[in-house]
Amino acid sequence: MYEKLLELAKNSYSPYSHFRVATILVMKDGKEIGGVNVENAAYGSSICSERSAILSAISQGYKRGDFKEMHCMCADSDIIGTSCFGCRQVITEFFEEDTPLIFYTGNGKTQEFKVKDLCPYPFILDQD
Repeated sequence: MYEKLLELAKNSYSPYSHFRVATILVMKDGKEIGGVNVENAAYGSSICSERSAILSAISQGYKRGDFKEMHCMCADSDIIGTSCFGCRQVITEFFEEDTPLIFYTGNGKTQEFKVKDLCPYPFILDQD
């Protein structure tokens, strides 16, 4: 997955931060869906790679519970970076609490969390 993320990060549009981020979602049916961060001069219009990938999956017809795992790389960092809180909120909306979230540095170090680790008190609708 490391090599795929590194290649995908080349598609990042990050002229302001120069911080390329790539995400690959693995769906329960085996399909992989990628996303990259896309910045904008109006910073609030930018989007993180995690949300880029998740929204792409939803646009393709996937639903809550279809997500098997998420892989995310900060390609220009030697430090593990995790999802921002906006992304964490979107993750809790669509991923199950035990879904693995694997984060990579640009040099290949990894750290794995479960959704419930990064989002211990989710703000979600009762979906049962």
